[in-house]
Amino acid sequence: MPIAIYGDYGFALLMVPTAAADYLEYERFQLMDTLAPFIDAGKVKVYSIDSINNESWMNDNMDPWHKSIRQQQWNDYVYNEVVPFIRTSSSWETPIITCGASFGALHSMNLFLKRPDIINGVIAMSGVYDLTEYTKGHYDDNVYFNSPAHYLANLSDHKILQQIRQSGHIHILTGSGNYEDPSASGRFAKQLYDKDIWYELDIWGAEWPHDWNTWRKMLPHYLGTRF
Repeated sequence: MPIAIYGDYGFALLMVPTAAADYLEYERFQLMDTLAPFIDAGKVKVYSIDSINNESWMNDNMDPWHKSIRQQQWNDYVYNEVVPFIRTSSSWETPIITCGASFGALHSMNLFLKRPDIINGVIAMSGVYDLTEYTKGHYDDNVYFNSPAHYLANLSDHKILQQIRQSGHIHILTGSGNYEDPSASGRFAKQLYDKDIWYELDIWGAEWPHDWNTWRKMLPHYLGTRF
């Protein structure tokens, strides 16, 4: 699967597309233009990857069980191929922060929470963290273990919880305008709080919809003020 790379130095920002899009989506919608000052300054190196949503949850012609298998295969691809590629093209000490908007926010959060030993934090914009919002009634073990809103409450592995707690970079961002669901972000933040996990929840106003104009403001703001 292709990977778009922007920059040469800095921490690694691993970007996941919004819904049914590809690895060039963030470039097409000019979000990369807003990140150019940070890239050019060597603050961040961006890696943008494909999702498999068209081959899983957003494919109405697939059997739901096969959709859930594809989800797990995609996770394995990120952990076993993308992360090592980032390490070898930067350094083994380079922090990796996952980032995505909309459906990409759920994927980004899930990737981090499941492997905080190799991923160091997450910027999740305008997301819902309950995978059943996308599964059209299907529920199985693969759905449960890829739905942060489901498995986090039952996560009891002390080592994994401590790795998550040590991140310092769990940023949950959302607007309150058209098609946003700030209550979903609030509910998930409460789950993190109940696990004694530090997070930042930032809910922007009603003038910020579930759209690119919001994300083109949010992400550079956070790169400039939190990293």
